[in-house]
Amino acid sequence: MKNSEIKFSVQLDEKNLPKTIKWDATDKEEGGMESTKSISLNVWDNLNHSTLRIDLWTDDMSVVEMKRFYIDILGGMAQTILNSTGDEYMAEEIKDLCDRLVKHVNEENKKTSNSK
Repeated sequence: MKNSEIKFSVQLDEKNLPKTIKWDATDKEEGGMESTKSISLNVWDNLNHSTLRIDLWTDDMSVVEMKRFYIDILGGMAQTILNSTGDEYMAEEIKDLCDRLVKHVNEENKKTSNSK
């Protein structure tokens, strides 16, 4: 049996907000801590039958990056639900939502670009 570890290191500012986030994993191709702007970690709590979430991001992550990050997360969830359960309906519904969100973000970016 193989063990695998994922490590996060979060440097906080004086208000306890993430200033830097770094991560490493034993199965990562290149070793050593790597910087990132955001992490989203979900853990299933067997005891309470609920999901625990940790969402952290640094102040240099733009709003557009944050929105795209969460669209990517949803897209990954669609693929995971399809692979793990075979539920094509649920996977397609999530993918359709992602498509609508991408369109929304793109339209929002056009408006912002045109107003400058």
